[in-house]
This record gives sequence, C-alpha cells and structure tokens, in this order.
Amino acid sequence: MLVDAVTSLIKNYDVTGRYLDRNALDSLKSYFQSGTTRIKLATMINGNSPDIVKNASRQLFEEVPELIRAGGNAYTTRRYSACLRDMDYYLRYASYALVAGDNAILDERVLQGLKETYNSLGVPIGPTVRGIQIMKEMIKDMAFQAGLDDVNLVDAPFDHLTRELSDISV
Repeated sequence: MLVDAVTSLIKNYDVTGRYLDRNALDSLKSYFQSGTTRIKLATMINGNSPDIVKNASRQLFEEVPELIRAGGNAYTTRRYSACLRDMDYYLRYASYALVAGDNAILDERVLQGLKETYNSLGVPIGPTVRGIQIMKEMIKDMAFQAGLDDVNLVDAPFDHLTRELSDISV
C-alpha cells in the first residue's frame, strides 16, 4: 500500500487516538506548500532518467574503475546491464517517495530483502551507495539550474536509501 505524508501522519494520530496538534498541522502545511516543487522535481527526474542513470554510472565507473574490469561486479554485459537497471530502479522509487513525502515505499518496495540479496550475490554495497549519491547530486544540480525553490527536498529519499543500505557489512 502506497503511503504519503498525509496518510502516514493521520494514521499515526489515529492509532494513538489523538487529535491533530500544532506539529501535525505544521507538518501538513509544509507538505502542501512543497507540493508544486515535488511535482516539478519528479517531472524533471522522469524526463531525464536515462541521462541521469547513464551519467551517474559513467561517473561511478570513473571513480571505481575496478567494477568494469575483468572480475568486477559490472564486468560482463549482463552485470553491467543489471547495474544500470538497479540504478534506474532506485531513481524511480526515490521519485515516488519524493512526491509522497514519505520514505515508507522505499522500505516496502526496495529495501526489504535487498540487503540479503546483495550479500548473497556478492554485490558490493559501497559502490551501490555511491551511485545513489551521485544521482542525488546530479538531480540537485539540475533542479538548482532549473530554478526550483527547494532542491533539498531531493535529499530525503536518496539519503534514506544510502543510510539503510549502508547499515550492512560486506
């Protein structure tokens, strides 16, 4: 079930049997005020996703060239394609969380089971985290150049992904 900031907030207050207080109302006000920027950011990501993934992967492989060398995790065409697919996957779900203003979708649809899968396949987490950070930096630069109000809205979903993935030891 997709949850947004409004649904999540109301659910939390409902579960505890409380009326919405000043903090809740301020949180809702902030979410709604940032709505246009969130939609513009998601539209920008959607319209540029192939270039974001391509350029982020290029930068990642320049920073960590052993990934594409013989024996590296992105060495074969199949592994290289899987890496780009995963980067696109993170980008897409981060944009969903950005619009929703809630990172719960990332836990439910991306992170649950991913750590174990990556560990079992021997996928290095460090470069994965770095790739996500690179995409975040690119999007913030694009948003700033486009004159969007609050480019820091981009941080929450990408930082959530990197923080949760970084919790494991490989």
